[in-house]
Amino acid sequence: MSVQVENLEKNMAKLTIEVPAEELEKAIEAAYRRQKNKISIPGFRKGKVPRAMVEKMYGAGVFYEDAANTLMQQNYPSAVDESGIDIVSRPTIDIVQIEQGKPFIFTAEVAVKPEVTLGKYMGVTVTKADTSVSDEEVEEALEKERNNNARTITVTDRPVAEGDTAVIDFEGFVDGEPFEGGKGENHPLEIGSHTFIDNFEEQLVGKNAGDDVEVNVTFPEQYQAAELAGKPAVFKVKINEIKTRELPELDDEFAKDVSEFDTLAEYKDSVKKNLEEQKKNEARRTQEDEAIQKIIDKSKMDIPEAMIDTQCESMIEEFAQRIAQSGLTMEQYLQFSGTTIEGMKEQVRPEALTRIQSSLVLEQIAKEENIEVTDEDIDAELEKMAKSYGMEADKLKEYMGDAQKDSMKKELALSKAADLIMENAKERAKAKSKKDKDADSDAEADAEE
Repeated sequence: MSVQVENLEKNMAKLTIEVPAEELEKAIEAAYRRQKNKISIPGFRKGKVPRAMVEKMYGAGVFYEDAANTLMQQNYPSAVDESGIDIVSRPTIDIVQIEQGKPFIFTAEVAVKPEVTLGKYMGVTVTKADTSVSDEEVEEALEKERNNNARTITVTDRPVAEGDTAVIDFEGFVDGEPFEGGKGENHPLEIGSHTFIDNFEEQLVGKNAGDDVEVNVTFPEQYQAAELAGKPAVFKVKINEIKTRELPELDDEFAKDVSEFDTLAEYKDSVKKNLEEQKKNEARRTQEDEAIQKIIDKSKMDIPEAMIDTQCESMIEEFAQRIAQSGLTMEQYLQFSGTTIEGMKEQVRPEALTRIQSSLVLEQIAKEENIEVTDEDIDAELEKMAKSYGMEADKLKEYMGDAQKDSMKKELALSKAADLIMENAKERAKAKSKKDKDADSDAEADAEE
């Protein structure tokens, strides 16, 4: 295999990869062997048709696609290593030559990591954050915990009220005909959640368990099922049960049940300390984002479109993995949300660009400041990860491949660079008026000069 690198405009490059003719022949033969049991030609048993006969019947290129895919998967990673360039996008592949007896040639157009010229990164000014916790916030946290520990009871002495859960059977009709997806049994519907269309839930309020209710609604004009959009519908509803949530008393017994403390007063103190810690962490993240954005604004880098596209695709893949954990496929999400993959790419594009810019400036700061990640740093991070996974650090280390370890090392270097920025950052009070903001901006500009 040989590789030629051509530098293109805007931090793009083209790799021309040539694979010897004998390797192409091996790949074609392997493709034939994989497919021969599926090939049927009169006069031959399945799996016994000679390759030459198949190529005569279907053309010399019948196995080219399979062979080309194999050769590209085998040779592209090696070509990247041999090229010596830092590739930051998925490749756009083009086959230049594929013919028996000749070398297989293909090109891969890729984005190359852009160079970064940093602006000022020491002594960046960030907005001072209020991390104090009010009594009202503590009470809100306690109320949330009460709700988390509420028990569900069946109501028998009153009708459906706001906040109840009505367990219902239902069937929907449009123009007197039932429609697909409009029927359900023993469905728990929280009144006030607005999970059903129009004013469906409101029409159950005041009804009793055992009641048959006729609910009239109108589907939204932009409803996902086009055949139902904008149409009036009637739902025949049977209320099977009414359930409500009973909150525990806020007392010492509650504190014992939900924490390691014996009294409500001790538990309240703990809640306040946790909220203060959360606010401090949130403030730190907000200030870090502000500082990094200011560094980005003062730095220079020419980011190729292919790099942004790849980041967008990675973010969408991450999102797909998250929703899969709740049992929802990407296809279902796209259907329910009425969006497309291209629409999602446009939606995440600003964040994708910020992620790239942040990573590039932090990486450059780490380089210029000679920031190093030691074995001790990696071991400490592994200990934290192992603790969160509930396993031993040595075992976790065994499971990690070289690529994962390299990724961890890079992330730790970026984290150290961010720490350096924040150690040298300057806090200022939040500007309250346009005049104050202009004065702050002028002061920052003077400082940076």
